[in-house]
Amino acid sequence: MKALILVGGFGTRLRPLTLSVPKPLVEFANKPMILHQIEALKAIGVTEVVLAINYQPEVMMNFLKDFETKLEIKITCSQETEPLGTAGPLALARDKLIDGSGEPFFVLNSDVISEYPLKQMMEFHKVHGGEASIMVTKVDEPSKYGVVVMEESTGKVEKFVEKPKIFVEDKLYAMVLPGFSGWTLDSQETISLIGEGCLIGPDVAIGPGCIVESGVRLSRCSVMRGVRIKKHACISSSIIGWHSTVGQWARVENLTILGEDVHVCDEIYSNGGVVLPHKEIKSSILKPEIVM
Repeated sequence: MKALILVGGFGTRLRPLTLSVPKPLVEFANKPMILHQIEALKAIGVTEVVLAINYQPEVMMNFLKDFETKLEIKITCSQETEPLGTAGPLALARDKLIDGSGEPFFVLNSDVISEYPLKQMMEFHKVHGGEASIMVTKVDEPSKYGVVVMEESTGKVEKFVEKPKIFVEDKLYAMVLPGFSGWTLDSQETISLIGEGCLIGPDVAIGPGCIVESGVRLSRCSVMRGVRIKKHACISSSIIGWHSTVGQWARVENLTILGEDVHVCDEIYSNGGVVLPHKEIKSSILKPEIVM
């Protein structure tokens, strides 16, 4: 069985993190997003993964070379010379995906994180006997997304709202993705130094090689590899990019995102700042803004 992962292009919505690495290599729970997907595919019997890439394919393939051997799964590349959307990469990789066996194949977007109930999806697909299956999820604000109208009992897709309606009648079925229950981190995978009197949690990921000094408060945040957080700093609902520093008594909150090698000085406050790589923040960011 095979799978196609739509890696896509520049990852503009994940900037400033994607100014340093391609989007699928940004860590989620201390592991690149694409590795979560490849491991889940391997676990249900996928033997070959095709990456549809149009930006920095050599970076992606070099990174995954070791994991191809470690996971015992074949990883190949289907390179786009220009962005092809969603259906275009499928057509481009057709010869790699269809081998005459009649086996279905998976297609994933590389920036989707879930618990990957792929086994259940395979069973769902076999039971309904349709042409294709898609996995959908419920959202609080559907006006921002394409909406799938489906039969509640069977999952048969009736139509898409604000999306193309070609090739959906009686052939496409949708499986609702169950609620996301979060990840449990293996503490043995991360070697960091944590000082005395720190309060960490809930929902915190700390990458390897980090130094968290005494009295630090962390909640609902991701601290990437090699970060130093100095005494009594407070970080919540934010992402601290690779090899950055947060100064003493600094407060970083409200979806602040620090790119790689950003240095926040002592006693600075960041309220939703988005800071590009290699910057030093010497004055507070009082409202959400991009710091170039």
